[in-house]
Amino acid sequence: MLNAPLSASSTELVINVLTMVLNEGKPLDRAYSHHFSGLKLAPAEQARITAVAGDILRRLNLYCFLADIKSSEIERLGTQLLNAWHMFHGLELPKMQYALKVEQTDFDQRLMEAKQQGALFDGCPEWLDELGQTQIGDKWPAERAALATPPKRYLRTNLLKGTREELIKTLAKEGVQTKVVETVDTAVEVMSDSALFRTEAFKNGLFEQQDAGSQLVATAVDAKPGMRVVDACAGAGGKTLSIAAQMQGKGRLLAMDVEQWKLDSLKQRARRAAAHNIETRIIASSKTIKRLKLTADRVLLDVPCSGLGVLKRNPDAKWRDTPERLPVLVQLQKDILRSYSRMVKVDGILIYATCSIMPQENREQVDLFLANNPHFVFLDDENISVAESGFDGFYLARMQRTAEG
Repeated sequence: MLNAPLSASSTELVINVLTMVLNEGKPLDRAYSHHFSGLKLAPAEQARITAVAGDILRRLNLYCFLADIKSSEIERLGTQLLNAWHMFHGLELPKMQYALKVEQTDFDQRLMEAKQQGALFDGCPEWLDELGQTQIGDKWPAERAALATPPKRYLRTNLLKGTREELIKTLAKEGVQTKVVETVDTAVEVMSDSALFRTEAFKNGLFEQQDAGSQLVATAVDAKPGMRVVDACAGAGGKTLSIAAQMQGKGRLLAMDVEQWKLDSLKQRARRAAAHNIETRIIASSKTIKRLKLTADRVLLDVPCSGLGVLKRNPDAKWRDTPERLPVLVQLQKDILRSYSRMVKVDGILIYATCSIMPQENREQVDLFLANNPHFVFLDDENISVAESGFDGFYLARMQRTAEG
């Protein structure tokens, strides 16, 4: 975290970002883009602002409790919240004009109370704490605490353009310090506070920013050169690009999604990465899937999910989501599994994945699918724990088609 207080102008920016997210319902990344646009902020100062705003959102109920305000009052009482945040982290208070104070005695008393309430101290809303306890049981407190920590920055080496060791050396020449992630063959962790997207290494397509856990999901596809592979919920294509590298640019890789703008973004990234075997296709109707019946060696279904494994990276989601949304997502996952699995050919492999850590979205979905589809057999699965790995949380399962059906 910071080793010095925010400036008055940066404090104001943090308050504006939080207000846009919490009062207007804007995603955090769009709030950053809106408020940083047109400003000539040094990369280090921008990083400080995003670090503070992100940390406050990861433990919003805690900091509001310590400041004795409601989250809906941040636009008006934001200076009080920022003072409480600085006090919690043992920093001098920022020099803000007309700032609202937090009395030290009241702060100390509230902090003592918060430490006795695990969910509050970890910045977890009640609905999520109840869900986690029900779904994960004794393992939930460790996951909950891990989701309250800042995310690390990981890069995926683009093996189409060089090795991991070459990437580390190239980045070092540009002042970016990284280290190998031993458990993920393509991953490096960024150790310095660097503007990654301004580097020549990025412009030349040598890497993509991608969580190490996400890289493990792509690795599980185990695509080989010459295969026909479908990434059926491709989004902007982080995993698609990783699969393209596995295939060494040989074979056919079809990236599909229901939103064209995401596929357009993928096309740009693919050009930069020299991933020339990627073809994009919009899913316009169920006919798009039917035309590909029994054609693919591998089908990756990285399905829409609650995102409860990636909350430290997307902390605004837990204040925007509600428990009522989860059953809708679970039904959508069932529908996608049932429909999109038709694309897997006999002896081909279906990979089901989520960025959730909840069994309801993960193994329970797989077991239900297998019970209703005897022409598929279970191969293996993996729970990528936030607490155990230090990565974002993911789930993946691999199933093989044994017959037409």
